[in-house]
Amino acid sequence: MNSVEQIVEELLKKACLFGASDIHLLPKYSNVEVLFRIDGDIKLIQRIDREKAKRMIMHLKFLGSMDIGERRIPQTGIHVVNINNILLSLRLATLPSISDESMVIRIHPQQKITPLEKLSLFPSTTRKLLSLLHHSHGLMLFTGPTGCGKTTTLYSLLHAARKDFTRNIITIEDPVERKSEEYFQVQINEKAGLTYSSGLKAILRSDPDIVMVGEIRDEETAKIAVRAALTGHLVLTTIHSKNTKGALYRMIELGIPKEELFQSIVAIVSQRLVQIKCRFCENECQPNCLANRKNRRLGVYELLYGQALNAVTNEIKGLPEEYKISTINDELIKGYALGYIDYKSLDRSLLYG
Repeated sequence: MNSVEQIVEELLKKACLFGASDIHLLPKYSNVEVLFRIDGDIKLIQRIDREKAKRMIMHLKFLGSMDIGERRIPQTGIHVVNINNILLSLRLATLPSISDESMVIRIHPQQKITPLEKLSLFPSTTRKLLSLLHHSHGLMLFTGPTGCGKTTTLYSLLHAARKDFTRNIITIEDPVERKSEEYFQVQINEKAGLTYSSGLKAILRSDPDIVMVGEIRDEETAKIAVRAALTGHLVLTTIHSKNTKGALYRMIELGIPKEELFQSIVAIVSQRLVQIKCRFCENECQPNCLANRKNRRLGVYELLYGQALNAVTNEIKGLPEEYKISTINDELIKGYALGYIDYKSLDRSLLYG
């Protein structure tokens, strides 16, 4: 009989083979379902008995420095593992349910930074994103729902900035999702008093050219990020909003004075990941095809910068102007018209209202 270590390793190998971003161990009354999130969809992989699942969860909790004896409250942990010579960072999260404890494993490849030109469905968007790096200072906001690829885009931009502009780059994240020796990375540790706001204050005294903030979560972090952008730093960060225009209103809701925000902001990027139509399978990809396809999803972007950005800020001030940008919906419809995506992906990705 295989040991629990071998069972967990085989599960991780299978997840890597199919390019899964998450593994779910979901308890039912008679068994435990193992599900993979592949290209945004949850797929049932297998069912295992409850005792084996308990041993797997206990082993993973031990690896993630979690309390293996505590099953009544949610816990989180991090563990780095080498699978098929690929370094993976595993973000572990448990959640007690009425039947038993569940676990979700978020998988982050550590040594894999996708080149920017391989992220976007349309090459013209890549050129526009790269052109934004020519700004010596200012605030760039990246927005979109969880799992839409914001962090991947940020890392690709930082990689390009380091390679082409030789800038001094410092990141502050919670957690550090992809470790890199190209820039200095700071890990949030709230128990030790290292928060986004305190860490960002310290970073500004370390002579950075570019600062990447993992996420703007509160008013203090937002204010420090804006202040950093106004004092000669290029700040890249993420924030949750429906679209590019909504990101401006979100920053105002966080207490940022309009004039300071409009003076600091240089670009807002909203993005979604869309599934690319397979050239060989008519409908859903077969498992072998799915495992061998490298580019199964690509990004579509809505960029707000330059004159369009000025027009939106004037509109918020009460001075409406005419402007036109290519929205995410426009990009999706264009991708459908050119045959890159199918109608199912189009309908699921379109933003309504």
